[in-house]
Amino acid sequence: MFRSMVLACAVLWSPILWALDLAMEPLQPIETMSVSAEQAALGKQLFFDVRLSHDNSISCASCHRLDTGGADVSRFSYGVDGRKGNMNTPTVFNAALNFSQFWDGRADSLQEQINGPLTSPLEMASSWSEVLAKLNKDDALQASAKKVCTQGLDADCVRDAIAAFEQTLVTPNARFDRYLKGDEDAITPQEKHGYALFKSYGCIACHQGRNVGGNLYQVLGVMANYFDDFPSDNPVSLGRFNVTKNPNDKHRFKVPSLRFAVLTPPYFHDGSQKNLRRTIHTMAKYQLGRKIPDDDVTAIIRFLYTLPGDYQGKTLEPKEQTQLADIKGHE
Repeated sequence: MFRSMVLACAVLWSPILWALDLAMEPLQPIETMSVSAEQAALGKQLFFDVRLSHDNSISCASCHRLDTGGADVSRFSYGVDGRKGNMNTPTVFNAALNFSQFWDGRADSLQEQINGPLTSPLEMASSWSEVLAKLNKDDALQASAKKVCTQGLDADCVRDAIAAFEQTLVTPNARFDRYLKGDEDAITPQEKHGYALFKSYGCIACHQGRNVGGNLYQVLGVMANYFDDFPSDNPVSLGRFNVTKNPNDKHRFKVPSLRFAVLTPPYFHDGSQKNLRRTIHTMAKYQLGRKIPDDDVTAIIRFLYTLPGDYQGKTLEPKEQTQLADIKGHE
């Protein structure tokens, strides 16, 4: 009788205890967002619309490719007339979970972020007056806009629609998220070991929350001066200082999400790190002040492979773990 009661209590309390453990974890699972289907559909159309650029040559999707992890896996993207950018393009997947947008956090929302590439001379090189003049010649697009924008097809309508579409680009159901929710077999023992190392080395201090980053700013070079060793005349390397003009914000950046790190090399704000192994060693030296053995780096990368989730019902986790092949090639 007593044994039966103990077993019954264990069954009853097990989900509660797991929920308490989850609440104490520094990482949290991604959940889908509630979005107007019609507004998101309009936003998707605009996201792929080259008319947002001055010469009708590029769209948002040109740099944020959904088939390559939400970025273009180039050091710098190219804008109209082949103009080369000066900042590495981050993934658009799960951008809706970031507390600010751009490496320097100069946009507080997805809507505000859209102004940047549209007007940048290195990207779309356009203006809202030029874009709207083109879009409003499209009767079908105007009709779609009127269904979700009472004011019609204006800049706010475009921004809100694209932002709504980007809110559909969150990627739930990652293997790691399933593990957090109680599926012990969702990740392997090696991947669990990698997560434990990720926490014990201190990576978790900056890469935490639902997006495994994207929720705070940090200086690049906490434990050693990165820019003494890698001097840069690229103005974007000043980071948040370009926004605040506060000397304490020099070389301070929004911590990037690691959800798609295995899919979106190269790394850092300037795309200067070509592979994940070197990136982790660099971060260990300059952010943590320590050296991580290669075997532990391997385990951490195995953990990072559990982080991409699903989009449109299909997993975005790559079938081949090429970042591990890079490691073996350099050992």
